[in-house]
Amino acid sequence: TNPAGRMLNRFSKDMGAMDELLPKSIMDSTQTILTIIGAMVVVMVVQPYFIVPILVLLAILLYARSIYMKTSQNTRRLEGITRSPIFSHIATTLHGLSTIRSFQVQSLLISEFEQHQNVNTGANFMFHSGRFAFGMVLDLIFFVFLAIVVFSFLLMQTDALGDKVGLVVTQITALAGSIQFGIRQSAEMFNHLVAVERLLEYRGLPSEKQPAQDSIALAKVKQWPSSGGIQFKGVNFKYIEEAPLVLRNLCFEIKPKEKIGIVGRTGAGKSSIIGSLFRTALIEGSITIDEVDTAELTLETLRSSISIIPQDPVLFSGTLRKNLDPFDRYSDEVLWRSLELVELKDIAGPLGLQSHVAAGGSNFSVGQRQLLCLARAILRENKILVLDEATANVDPETDRLIQQTIREQFVDCTVLTIAHRLNTIMDYDRVLVMSEGTAVEFGTPRELLEIPNGVFRDIVLATGPAEAENLMNMARKV
Repeated sequence: TNPAGRMLNRFSKDMGAMDELLPKSIMDSTQTILTIIGAMVVVMVVQPYFIVPILVLLAILLYARSIYMKTSQNTRRLEGITRSPIFSHIATTLHGLSTIRSFQVQSLLISEFEQHQNVNTGANFMFHSGRFAFGMVLDLIFFVFLAIVVFSFLLMQTDALGDKVGLVVTQITALAGSIQFGIRQSAEMFNHLVAVERLLEYRGLPSEKQPAQDSIALAKVKQWPSSGGIQFKGVNFKYIEEAPLVLRNLCFEIKPKEKIGIVGRTGAGKSSIIGSLFRTALIEGSITIDEVDTAELTLETLRSSISIIPQDPVLFSGTLRKNLDPFDRYSDEVLWRSLELVELKDIAGPLGLQSHVAAGGSNFSVGQRQLLCLARAILRENKILVLDEATANVDPETDRLIQQTIREQFVDCTVLTIAHRLNTIMDYDRVLVMSEGTAVEFGTPRELLEIPNGVFRDIVLATGPAEAENLMNMARKV
């Protein structure tokens, strides 16, 4: 898996290094090479025998560079690796800010941040210490070389002209300085290539497995899915290859237009059913929708044919229109109608569909964000609607509006609801009860409540005597 902090790190800091710092170091290295070539030509014309010590100097500097590069690239990688937990910590802290303040654990989170920051600062200090040490070694080598050049004139050519000596010393000084700068910049160039290396790792990540094109069976029908029938046959599901199965030999059939509630305790595999339906991870077995195997469909076709309202609604920074219809497929009249159906027409304000939506929909309440997702589902007119505990975090009034809209606008659709509030599914056609990745009960709410010591019956009784009695009465009326 790739944590959010690691991705933020690579697509911010590493991307910046590749776009800004790497081109500059490449340009500096190229200019230095041209300067060295020009200076060496001048030295060869005036004193050809100085080429030998210059080449010796170059060899010494390259040797020092090779020693430095062994550690600098590793410390640069270490600095990048230790930076990722900082981004992850900031992202998770911002996401859970209300919880942190509610439990007054700010000092604990600050302490954790300082630990991550100290580790990264240590790695950063090692990298820059290596840079400064390498620069000092280059200065020392250059100083020794320049001293040898000057004393060689005093000892070997006592009759040398001052202008000739000055020209040679000036050119050698410029040449040695250029070599020193070039060696340093070339080392920096290779250090910045670590950022490119880290980005290329993401480029090489394998994409989700899918067929090159949709199955022939899909081409024979005008509209798919046309009715919304779903069938699971021996489905096993896990998130990564090495992980244990989260769904085991799952077999059930959902008829077209049925309203199905999915219940179970935490970790029972409720959300994994939705993941398998959207093919988000590794699946064994067969899942068919209207007699078409989903494994034979491209992910774009499959996922665009199923509407979902998640527990945490997803809204993007932009206009209200772009959030409802990002691909500009619908007219303004259709968009206004969808907003009217979910009673959100008033939130548009004076700008109408061009009203601003902040990142994550932060300028709307949780309930309004859920209703916007519901409006998107109404626009799509898909035959299958999935609600992943969509009303778990909304107030009862918004919950009532969502349930009423679903019952009115999705009459001819198959609806799968992962239920947090059991009263929302007691009038459904059937309820699927999950436990440890398997379907242990599947039937109408009334049938399941009549099973002695049944799992669904226990879940209902756990809500308390008054609420359990209310739920049972709702089931009897269906």
